[in-house]
Amino acid sequence: MRETNEPGGAPDDTRGEAARDEAAVSRFVERFAADLAEAGMQRMAARVFAALLVSDSGALTSAELAERLRISPAAVSGAIRYLSQVDMVVREREPGSRRDRYRLYNEVWYETLTRRDQVVARWESTMRDGAKVLGPGTPAGLRITETADFFEFVQRELPKMLERWRVQQAERRAAEAREAEAG
Repeated sequence: MRETNEPGGAPDDTRGEAARDEAAVSRFVERFAADLAEAGMQRMAARVFAALLVSDSGALTSAELAERLRISPAAVSGAIRYLSQVDMVVREREPGSRRDRYRLYNEVWYETLTRRDQVVARWESTMRDGAKVLGPGTPAGLRITETADFFEFVQRELPKMLERWRVQQAERRAAEAREAEAG
């Protein structure tokens, strides 16, 4: 995985953040965190992830996260542990400091979906085994077979979709570079 680049300077560069409506940003963080939690992510991990996502640098210390989210350092620690386990953040040491910073991976959604493909492959295999156990002609066996077929479809289509995303992003970046040169 590639880590994020830090636009605009040092990791704690908050020039862009200073002009923001912090109450609106906080409401957005909580709304997106609620969406993630509703989809199955741990609530505190969702809040920490959303806070990292909205920071310009994509990286914050435990103290910064605790302050922004008004949570305890222990809550930050538990959330970071979960996010690290699912490869959504990386811990790094600030040069010359004892403090850790937690950084989002670059292209976190792309990378997450790529790893999900491995999970879907396991699910498909398990469903195929389940269909054999249940009997392919039984209502439960048919339902499990359809689930396995769906997972197979997702596995076949996901790489194509991710490749289209890569092409679209490359085209967007090229257009931005041309505009910057012309401007």
